[in-house]
Amino acid sequence: MPAPGRAYCGLMDPLHVLSQVEYMLAAPRPELLPRFSATAAAFLPHRAAAMETGDCSRLPIKVHGDPEITGAVTSAELQRLASFGVPGQAVVTEETLGGKRRKLVVLTSAPVIGKGAMIALVPAEDAPADGALEFVAKLWDIVSVNAAQRPTAPEPAVLESNIAAATARARAITDLGQTHATALTSLLSVLRSRRLGDAAARQAATDLAATALVELRSIADRDQELSAEPASEAFDTLVTQLDPLVRHNDVTVELAGPGDGRPLPQDIAHTARTVSRGLVLSALERGSTRVRASWRIDGETLRVTVRDDGPDIARAVPATGLTERITPLGGRWEVDAVPDWGATITAVLPLGVRETPELRPLDRLNPRELEVLAGIARGKRNRQIAEELALTEHTVKFHVRKILGKLEVTSRGEAAVLARELRLESVSA
Repeated sequence: MPAPGRAYCGLMDPLHVLSQVEYMLAAPRPELLPRFSATAAAFLPHRAAAMETGDCSRLPIKVHGDPEITGAVTSAELQRLASFGVPGQAVVTEETLGGKRRKLVVLTSAPVIGKGAMIALVPAEDAPADGALEFVAKLWDIVSVNAAQRPTAPEPAVLESNIAAATARARAITDLGQTHATALTSLLSVLRSRRLGDAAARQAATDLAATALVELRSIADRDQELSAEPASEAFDTLVTQLDPLVRHNDVTVELAGPGDGRPLPQDIAHTARTVSRGLVLSALERGSTRVRASWRIDGETLRVTVRDDGPDIARAVPATGLTERITPLGGRWEVDAVPDWGATITAVLPLGVRETPELRPLDRLNPRELEVLAGIARGKRNRQIAEELALTEHTVKFHVRKILGKLEVTSRGEAAVLARELRLESVSA
């Protein structure tokens, strides 16, 4: 542990460290990155932070800090940075983030459950202290393990919005991919023409276009990976989750996977695991001595079935909380309970969404933009908003431009009206 001095004095106080960890673990998902950044900044000052997570199909990329950096961060940059990470360590490297080459600190995680996450910090100092690097690496390990548990039981209120966001993103990346692929393929065709001169220039341009095509395909593959999960891998995660729950029970628990590698939307995979765990625990509580949980893909649906031999079939009814999980996804129950034979309960989950629910306009804004919008809705000027939020007036202007663009309005007045109509929670604060 480093000697006291600079920001390290907090390290010497265990209660302070524990309070900071508690502060981060209690954070709602949108606040996870800002809280981690604020805590880490006391030990490793940094200008900006960018995070990519494989467990959030709605917002796999999150940024915080200097808008001149965060406003230009791309998924391709973060994907490249992730390849440099070593789980449990802080890797100092010099790579591109926000369109410029910078000194970066890369933190990655590999939790038992979930796909893990990567965070890149832009340090304010050229040579971060070893003690600070070790501390933020350990801190990120703790936070990321906790965060990996959260997607296993997403709140019902966000499921529909998550599906809409994932569907919209998939549609956008497909359209973008087709457009760029056509343009780049045409470029390659022209550059390879024998009628053109300057072979060296043609070769260099050909290599550049070919690299761009590879990167574009890589981004599309990454988007698919973030918004979907192979059914067999999703079930393997369930097995890992159930193991500590049933290991010490005198009950025979049989788990039968789908034997199918087709991709499941992540919201479906998360919900299927939640339902499976809930039904298995319910069967154990009803005195069952034998339980079988299975998944099966049947056409365009995933069938999650739990069968048990519990005698108390009157209680063999899915819990209200589980019904709230499957309803936003268009799911339904099939229940077959026979006295002295036990119960078979199946959740039928559609794998597709017939009509994409429209995203609420405010869902397009990040937490800081919502705070700025709240100030606009209260009639505050940029200088007043900057003072309230401890920002520079230049930063507030940057956020206002982003807000107008995301809400598809042309003036502050229109944005204020929209905020009031949609009942932005902090407007009346």
